[in-house]
Order: sequence, then C-alpha cells, then structure tokens
Amino acid sequence: MIFFPAIDLKAGQCVRLVHGDMEQATVFNDNPAAQAKTFADAGCTWLHMVDLDGAFAGKPENADAVTAVLETVDMKVQMGGGIRSMSTIEGWLDRGLARVILGTVAVRDPNLVREACKAFPGQVALGIDARDGYVAVQGWAEATELQTIELGKQFEDAGAAALIYTDIGRDGAMQGPNLDATLDLANAVNIPVILSGGVSSMADLETVVAADSAKLEGVISGRALYDGRINPTDAVQLLNRAKAT
Repeated sequence: MIFFPAIDLKAGQCVRLVHGDMEQATVFNDNPAAQAKTFADAGCTWLHMVDLDGAFAGKPENADAVTAVLETVDMKVQMGGGIRSMSTIEGWLDRGLARVILGTVAVRDPNLVREACKAFPGQVALGIDARDGYVAVQGWAEATELQTIELGKQFEDAGAAALIYTDIGRDGAMQGPNLDATLDLANAVNIPVILSGGVSSMADLETVVAADSAKLEGVISGRALYDGRINPTDAVQLLNRAKAT
C-alpha cells in the first residue's frame, strides 16, 4: 500500500479544511515546496495535491506553487482541482505530474475522462468525493444525485489508474475514515481505490491495513501529519509491511 501525504493549496499556501469548507481553512505552511521536501525526506514516494482555488474556479489557480514542488522533490505527484480540459491535463503531465485527478469533469463530461484515460494511460485518476453516499462536485460545493458506486462503475472500462474516494464528512474532522464505504466501492469495481478523508492516527492506518489492505492501493492523510498525530516515516513503513505480506 502507498502512503500519500496531502498538500492542499489555497492562495499558494498549504492549508487544511474542515468538511471542505473554504471558510474553515487553517494554514500549516506558507512554503508548499519545503513541505513536500519534508515528506520526501521522511521516505514518502508519492504526494497527493489539491488546488482548492482551482476546484472552485474551474481552472488551475496555484500553478506556481505546484511547479515549485515538482522542481524541488523527486516524488511522484498526483494532483486534482480545476483540471477540466485536455489541454490542462496535457499541460500538467508535461510539467511533471505523475497523475492528474479528474473530479467534477467526471460527472460533467465523462467523454473527456475516457479520452484522457486513452491518451494518457496510467496517468489519469478519478476523484470521487461523496457526502452521505452521493457525489459532490465543484469543490464539494454542489451535490449531485449520483451515487459513488454508480460513478465508479461508469468508468470501469475506461482505463483509469485509480479511484480516490473521499468522504467529505470525515475530511479534516479527525474522526477516522469511512472504511466501510471505501471497501464497498473497492469491492464493486475493478479499478484500484485509494482511501481519503478522516485518517487521523496510526491506529486508523492499522485498522485500514487489518481490514483488507489488498483491496486498496493506498491511503491519503493530511491534517494528522501537520498536527503531529501521524509520523510519515512510521506510516510509510506500516503500509510497506502490509504490501509485503
């Protein structure tokens, strides 16, 4: 399993939100590149990034900060937020992203997702952000009537690299992940699933590993790293042991 430390970008700074509310943003570092280096030095091989401003604007808004990260660390970086056209996808991959994450556009323009998966095999992941089992889009501000498993199944034959499932109600709330819903999704589709939202302690990670780690590609954590509740080196080692067994 892969441990993905998270960097959420707002106005060029590393922040964490509570339940996706932009008005409840806590700044943890004003230098995203330096923060990324901290994670790299801790042994993390992947980094998960979200352009929060971009998610609301519908276009990239923190390009300078992302570029600085890519120039500073030798990590694989996946990023979402405001990526809603082929030109934007191609531009980010050319800059060095390992994977782009498509969220809103998966609902709004599924044909674009299929086109992108075909054009860039292994480099397109889908972000499924859910509130009470239903997909939310536009920076989590807009609810849909589409259920998470229904959306995942739509792209089973598209060639997506992964599904990143985030329970909005758990994100940033330090209440533990919604493991049941994540495993339900993983059991329903043949695409690798990454758990996100609510991972707030090493105990949470141990619970994920004990549950059925073979069904998950990895785990994303953010606030718990900044609060010191999860040591990234320990997290990487725990998930590596799970992969080895």
